[in-house]
Amino acid sequence: MKVLVQGHTLAVGLNGKSEILRELPIELTSVDTASQAVSFLKLERFDGVITRWRLDDASEGDFLKKLRLVRPDTPAVVLVDSGNPAQEIMARSIGVSAVLTENCSDELLLATVAAVLGIDIPDAVHAENARTAKKTIMKM
Repeated sequence: MKVLVQGHTLAVGLNGKSEILRELPIELTSVDTASQAVSFLKLERFDGVITRWRLDDASEGDFLKKLRLVRPDTPAVVLVDSGNPAQEIMARSIGVSAVLTENCSDELLLATVAAVLGIDIPDAVHAENARTAKKTIMKM
């Protein structure tokens, strides 16, 4: 079954977490660093950005602060350190769309990104998440 692509999204510094986003009907560009992200942002339009608060080449939300200056209307989801409310407060103060902790579940990440981008999660993803949850419960 073909699913129409519903947006172009930039994932920055998510490592393995970006793979789960490929289940959404989005075109995903995934990069490791803020400098790579800036290069893409100069050349392409993105419907949303998902990034970690701290990147190897941009600490303490510097990438998001710059993004907000040049693209204030681009929805952004940020992953902050678990147990660090200061990062969440700073992220919210610069106007991100959603804040999650880095150890959030794949399901929560998918649901949050879908909600922020205003897209539907395909039924196949819902079914797979239900199977995964059932297997996890059965192992307990």
